[in-house]
Amino acid sequence: MRVKIRKGDTVEIISGRRTEIGKRGEVINVLIDDLRVVVTGVNIRTKHQRQVQTQAGRNMNPGRIQFEGPIDISNVMLVCPKCGEPTRVGIQRDDEGAHRVCKNCEATIE
Repeated sequence: MRVKIRKGDTVEIISGRRTEIGKRGEVINVLIDDLRVVVTGVNIRTKHQRQVQTQAGRNMNPGRIQFEGPIDISNVMLVCPKCGEPTRVGIQRDDEGAHRVCKNCEATIE
């Protein structure tokens, strides 16, 4: 399956937790094998880290670490940079190759 969302795109959460529906953020990472994306400020997780000595002789600080967890790619929708609305993405092929296209305003998405 071809993934139409890439790193650096702005996406909007369309389903999932009620507190997170409607939030927008930038895609940090795309996990293609699992069909999941990591979005800034969404699905914040807390990990309790204990003190660990690294090979360089330094200690990693203990405490709580907050990070963004991955969410399913079907729960997000790409936001068109031109019209600013969440939209479905189409693929348009021409001589230069394939381009992503907004289904609402038909603008090319870089």
